[in-house]
Amino acid sequence: MPNPGSPVIRVRNLVNRFGAQTVHDGLDLDVRRGEILGVVGGSGSGKSVLMRSILGLRRPDAGGIEVLGVDALSDDPRDRQHIERNTGVLFQDGALFSSLTVGENVEVPLQEHHPELPETWCYELALLKVKLAGLPADAVNKLPSQLSGGMRKRAGLARALALDPPVLFLDEPTAGLDPIGAAAFDNLIRTLQEALGLTVFLITHDLDTLYAICDRVAVLADRKVVTVAPLAEVERFDHPWVQEYFHGPRARAARDGKELMQTRTTV
Repeated sequence: MPNPGSPVIRVRNLVNRFGAQTVHDGLDLDVRRGEILGVVGGSGSGKSVLMRSILGLRRPDAGGIEVLGVDALSDDPRDRQHIERNTGVLFQDGALFSSLTVGENVEVPLQEHHPELPETWCYELALLKVKLAGLPADAVNKLPSQLSGGMRKRAGLARALALDPPVLFLDEPTAGLDPIGAAAFDNLIRTLQEALGLTVFLITHDLDTLYAICDRVAVLADRKVVTVAPLAEVERFDHPWVQEYFHGPRARAARDGKELMQTRTTV
């Protein structure tokens, strides 16, 4: 289990509004070093808005955010650069540049933050990340349109890992994947997290993912994080959305699947 030391991400009293609509109102959250934190909530609860606020892609209406000891709302370009260099992001649709090859997509953050690197080094580093993400070597020269949906997810993950960031953000990484592909992607994330010591902020609605790889789960409801804890504790939390979400037939199936896998590994 991860060491519950000082959080690498600290959110305090966060407020986000869109016109008259308040999405977050006094939201608090800590993300611990070395954990996979699953973030769940109903439609419109602000999961992606929270991620974008932490990354500095949206300026909140109030509150404070600290990432790796740096004020995420600072106007100092050095602070912004520190966060950009030390975080990797896989957006829901991969967000790859369609006119660039997979390798060229992975090279984009390398060229932006390390322009001094020779082209051959960038290519070799991109190839390494492509392989690390579970893609065959020949994928490095293919366009995103030549890849399956699951392969595009892995290509986006390779780009997120380009700068060897200690913190990884994943927005619905298994959305649109078949159950076998989703399970393989979950296993890849857990393997990379353990091998590289990553901290993972994972937005998902996939119950199988929550039960398979998440160390803790944060639930967004009522414009706040109403609970953040290991799944066994979250399941017992007295809140209507939590009870409906974690005690329906799909949750039981995901829980049974995890118990079956644990039984197989101990036999």
